[in-house]
Amino acid sequence: MPIELTTEYGKVYITNEVISTLAGSAALDCYGLVGMATRKQLKDGIAELLGRDNLSRGVEVRRENGRLEIDLYIIVSYGTKISVVAGNVQTKVKYILNDVVGLQVDDVNIFVQGVRVAK
Repeated sequence: MPIELTTEYGKVYITNEVISTLAGSAALDCYGLVGMATRKQLKDGIAELLGRDNLSRGVEVRRENGRLEIDLYIIVSYGTKISVVAGNVQTKVKYILNDVVGLQVDDVNIFVQGVRVAK
């Protein structure tokens, strides 16, 4: 069920897939992020790095009791401070969805699936 935004010109419907793609794109702009990861780790504990065409697979959008929550599964660059990178991703995603799109995002949860050496 898409989110409905009402403007002076009419209604805009935004699906979870669009929100996922926007959140993934915003996250990739942050320093220290290697990329998005799959939601589930593989058997040997190594997360699969997703390409730009699969950004929505690393993002989960939940709407419960009128709240919009976004979970991002990321891979962080080796040598960066994980808490700083996670904070930057949260800030960027919330800014893009709140100020640019007009959605009220309540929580942006970060799940670090791995650390890799950036190329």
